[in-house]
Amino acid sequence: MAVQKLGRGFVDRIARLIDFRVDDRTRGLAERVNNLEHATADHRRRLDSAEHNLEQARGDLGWARAELDRLIPHVAAQEGRLETLRESISLVPTADAPQIAEARTLIEEIQRQHAQIRVRLAGISRYEDRLRRLEDRVEEPVAQ
Repeated sequence: MAVQKLGRGFVDRIARLIDFRVDDRTRGLAERVNNLEHATADHRRRLDSAEHNLEQARGDLGWARAELDRLIPHVAAQEGRLETLRESISLVPTADAPQIAEARTLIEEIQRQHAQIRVRLAGISRYEDRLRRLEDRVEEPVAQ
């Protein structure tokens, strides 16, 4: 019985020594695993946010594209009217005062519509620039 007690004590001491060495070597691993889990959760959250922002930018880009497609025929029509006006002005036909007044009114109307179109196109250009900057901002975190 004394031998068994001595053997059990020896085994217990070796088990404690092994436990101590294992605990000593794995002490920092639990904290490191915890930090990596938090980092992974943060990365997943940031990726979800980037994907959401990208989908919003795609929707905005689709809207801008639809608006541009809608405005292109109007701009083309205005350019056609402007070219027709240039041709009629370059011919310099003989005209009386009422025809000259009507021509001037037509020129002023075309100039006004042309200015409106320039304002709309400038707005679209600013919007597309904003979308480009948003897309660049969304791509930066994904690239990192």
